[in-house]
Amino acid sequence: QVQLVESGGGLVQAGGSLRLSCAASGRTFSSSAMAWFRQAPGKEREFVAGISWSGGHTYSADFVKGRFTISRDVAKNTVYLQMNSLKPEDTAVYYCAAGSPYSASRYYRMETYDHWGQGTQVTVSP
Repeated sequence: QVQLVESGGGLVQAGGSLRLSCAASGRTFSSSAMAWFRQAPGKEREFVAGISWSGGHTYSADFVKGRFTISRDVAKNTVYLQMNSLKPEDTAVYYCAAGSPYSASRYYRMETYDHWGQGTQVTVSP
């Protein structure tokens, strides 16, 4: 069982940066792939970035490539999402998730992930 708690959200101006953290508890964290999704008002939840259990493979949505970076610290049981060059369209609730994707394409799909955090709000002003 894995429990996830996100933090680091807030209000930032366009062009600014935020770093989200996801603290995990549970013995299976080190063997779980992790991901960040987001959901804007009135829109479906969408994949942002994912990272393998070892940290050796990362995956990102096209709309964040070059701006967002996912990383993990296994010793601290924490996953991070460094967000730079933020845009107003990045405004959303950001969710951390843990799961066991068996192929690269599975990282992008919500149903891959068994455990979810409660979300943290990110608001980017123009």
